Amino acid sequence: VLDVDHDGLLGPADYIDGFSDAEAGGYVCGDTTATGPLAVTELTYDLSGAAFDAQNTFFPTNIASMGKLPLVVVSHGNGHNYQWYDHVGVHLASRGYVVMSHENNTVPGVESAATTTLTNTEAFLSNLATIGGGVLLDHVDRRRMTWLGHSRGGEGVVIAYDRIVDGAYVPVNFTLTDIKLVSSIAPVDFQKLPNTDPHGVNYHLWTGGSDNDVNGCASCDLCQTFHLHERATGFRQSISLHGVGHGDFHNGGGSSVATGPCLVGRPDTHKIVKGYVFPLVERYIDANVPAKDFLTRQWESFRPIGAPVSPCVVVDLMYRDGAAPGRIVLDDFQANPGLNASSLGTPIAFTVANVTEGHLDDPDTTFTHNAAQPMNSMTLNGDGTDTSAGVVFDWNNADTYYAYIDPSGGGVPVGLWKLLSFRAAQASRHPNTTAALADLTFDVTLIDVNSVTSRVNIGAYGGGIEEPYQRTSCGTGSGWAAEFETIRIPLQAFAANGSGIDLNKITVIGFEFGPSHGSAVGRIGLDQVELLLD
Repeated sequence: VLDVDHDGLLGPADYIDGFSDAEAGGYVCGDTTATGPLAVTELTYDLSGAAFDAQNTFFPTNIASMGKLPLVVVSHGNGHNYQWYDHVGVHLASRGYVVMSHENNTVPGVESAATTTLTNTEAFLSNLATIGGGVLLDHVDRRRMTWLGHSRGGEGVVIAYDRIVDGAYVPVNFTLTDIKLVSSIAPVDFQKLPNTDPHGVNYHLWTGGSDNDVNGCASCDLCQTFHLHERATGFRQSISLHGVGHGDFHNGGGSSVATGPCLVGRPDTHKIVKGYVFPLVERYIDANVPAKDFLTRQWESFRPIGAPVSPCVVVDLMYRDGAAPGRIVLDDFQANPGLNASSLGTPIAFTVANVTEGHLDDPDTTFTHNAAQPMNSMTLNGDGTDTSAGVVFDWNNADTYYAYIDPSGGGVPVGLWKLLSFRAAQASRHPNTTAALADLTFDVTLIDVNSVTSRVNIGAYGGGIEEPYQRTSCGTGSGWAAEFETIRIPLQAFAANGSGIDLNKITVIGFEFGPSHGSAVGRIGLDQVELLLD
């Protein structure tokens, strides 16, 4: 409440910020890259002397006075060590979390890694009375847990979750609903569906563009990290980092396991990770409202205060709401496939060129441009068991469009919704992409029943659709796997520009490309065109 007349009472002269919603109109956020205010204690111990039950735990030093705190379990990758995640442990513990990183049995494979995630979570929760002399007893909230895995551990945490869903594993000290978030760092995809399935859990992916282990090339299906993200049916999000290698995500020293131009290195990677991991867990552990902005707004216009700023630091974000009443999918290119109608059956009209709809999977072994391969560089799907689809098209120095048309002619009440959301990515190594070699911008356009037109350029919300990371190999040319970014535009922005458009009677929702609307040339993949309430 803003007490304008300073009388200490709510009256006609006063304002209530955010009165029409379940949240404030604005928030002030601190530096999420910075260590929090709490002193941290670290313990390293072996629970039984048996293999794969050594643990490294971080918690606030004054935990005895803090009640029950959420738990984050970290599962390392193959060739890694459970003591290589201090940057995550200290950061989150300093902000009120308990973080346990455990020894992980990765050499046999991802199935054994899943097993040690489960057994270490159980062992930790059942030994709280003895770990550190019992300092954690009654201070760990097993009902609010996050699983974070790296590489084989990144696939392992998903397999572990799938086992509980399928009934192959029945937890003793926790339940399926206690796992509020599963997050994978550069995960492999050995097992694929049905074993590697996040189901409806809140899921998050981290991936590095210069990763020279889980490298993302078209020739290596198990090395394409986006597959796990695409299988998640609930809330899901990803953070893609150009110039970041496989080893940059841990703090064990040694090689970054990276190849490509403009390498970021471990110190700056850790700043980015710390800046995002805190809002990420806060969003799903405590339903923190402003934390969502960190997951949905483009890096160029909104990022953690202390994050590194450099031409080499490029961050792309994807975000999709879970299946909820507040989301209507206009087109996901899965239901009702075909070029002339959306997933809802809405007619589609277009003048863009070389339009192809289908699975977002590059089926050959290279990213080399091939006019006969329209899905070149698209690696969201696996080997045929995955279903993510989209449309790809291009434009070349001419004004063109791709639009959804209201078949009734009476107009759709778009004003009932808050946001228009979609995701897009540039197609790597296409001649139009290499000609522009910059962020692509274009207009999102609404037209009402009176032919009033309102346009919002996506450049207003960040840098546009990011140019591909200019890594070579995996064929000829430069440009790596297509990285999708989500763009979310408030629908009121179309009315706020003075156009006079009637948002309750919209007959066209479209995208306009070309010299009059932004980038003169380009080729993109488009997917997840949605209307949202949040």
